[in-house]
Amino acid sequence: MSMFTMPFPFIAESNSSFLSFIGDFLNIQILFMSSNINSLLLCCSLIVSIVTFYLKKCSKNIYLVDFACYKPFSTSICSKDLFIETSRCGGHFKDESIDFQKKIMSRSGFGDKTYVPESLLEIPANICTFEARKETESVIFGAIDDLLLKTKMKVDDIQIVITNCCIFNPTPSLSAMVVNHYKIKHQILSYNLSGMGCSAGLIAIDLAKQLLQVHPNSYALVVSTENINSGWYLGNNRSMLVSNCLFRVGGAAILLSNISSDSHRSKYHLKHIVRTHKGSQDNCYNSILQQEDETNKITGISLSKNLMNAAGFALKANIMTLGKSVLPLLEQLKYVSTLLAKKYFNNKMKIYTPDFKSCFEHFCIHTGGKAVQDEIQKVLGLSDWQIEPSRMTLYRYGNTSSSSVWYVLAYCEAKGRIRKSDRIWQIAFGSGFKCNTAVWCALRNVDPIKEINPWSDEVQDFPVNVSK
Repeated sequence: MSMFTMPFPFIAESNSSFLSFIGDFLNIQILFMSSNINSLLLCCSLIVSIVTFYLKKCSKNIYLVDFACYKPFSTSICSKDLFIETSRCGGHFKDESIDFQKKIMSRSGFGDKTYVPESLLEIPANICTFEARKETESVIFGAIDDLLLKTKMKVDDIQIVITNCCIFNPTPSLSAMVVNHYKIKHQILSYNLSGMGCSAGLIAIDLAKQLLQVHPNSYALVVSTENINSGWYLGNNRSMLVSNCLFRVGGAAILLSNISSDSHRSKYHLKHIVRTHKGSQDNCYNSILQQEDETNKITGISLSKNLMNAAGFALKANIMTLGKSVLPLLEQLKYVSTLLAKKYFNNKMKIYTPDFKSCFEHFCIHTGGKAVQDEIQKVLGLSDWQIEPSRMTLYRYGNTSSSSVWYVLAYCEAKGRIRKSDRIWQIAFGSGFKCNTAVWCALRNVDPIKEINPWSDEVQDFPVNVSK
């Protein structure tokens, strides 16, 4: 038998009659064209095209059934003044460090109702594994309980559990914590992502997407949070004190499904996820780094002055990839034409920035800080209305790390902004350095009156003026 007779058995032996037909046809063509290399290459290209088309056609739709964001108790509210006073009375910080933190807080974009764990409001702060675990349990279980209530789901219906938290990584893992608390069946597929920064929430969504492609008729529970207690810095290095000022308690639970019948009750359909990792470049990799300070005794997370450059660099690479899938053809042509003109004719020519406002109705931008929001608004040309959900989330909840994009989306829902077919763009940044984005399409109008989320009882008080 000729070596060309059955080169693609996986096609010919497929259960699909369509693929069997294509496989038989192409195998015959290869047999008779083996003497003509050009014809053979053409036939191989045709095979690849057909198989690619078929696989895309067979890829499962991923639906976001619903999500829930945790709202801490009022006993955890920490105003800017209380934050400074507690830091001063703790006895760990020099006067210069207190003054520095005051300056950071005044420029933070925070309001006076963000949340810190109660253990950090004690004097001195009670930093230990017990309190860290207690904090994380209250956030994770609170978010999951709300999600199960909203979706009327039972934990036994869930096949996949994914948790992500950057700093707090106990043994057993956080995913095991969820399995134990809810007594989930032993066949559960559980994963725990750690050390991946503020963009890990969308990495977890991508992991869930990949798993749902190979596990039919399944639900995936994604839980994103950060632990403030275990990440608290008690030294006087300014680059490490910034994280104390910015990070606050928060968490979100998201339920995903690949069951086609769930499209009728789900809120969103996942259209795209683009992940960009610039860790190969030292200036990006070192922009956020956990290490000991100059005393070699106290560990903290250092935020370098190069952080904004790393964020811009990663965002640019990410949107260049995403743009190929979402931008109208005219916008792509404008970008390519100016890029070529700059390269071959005028090196000083400014490259056209595509108008992403033509692709999306809503922008859910990570609440990394006021400076990050200002820069993204400038780069993308967003209006104050479009950046408002992110600014208000920073004001009310602070930087809740990987869960922040869900608080932003919850704000849009509470304001009654989400209409059927609206396109939502989530943008998150994190250590590594990474920029990850997700694109969702609303499957129905979201009625704010029927919604229960952390904004429901106070959304009428927003927006507020944060220009100062």
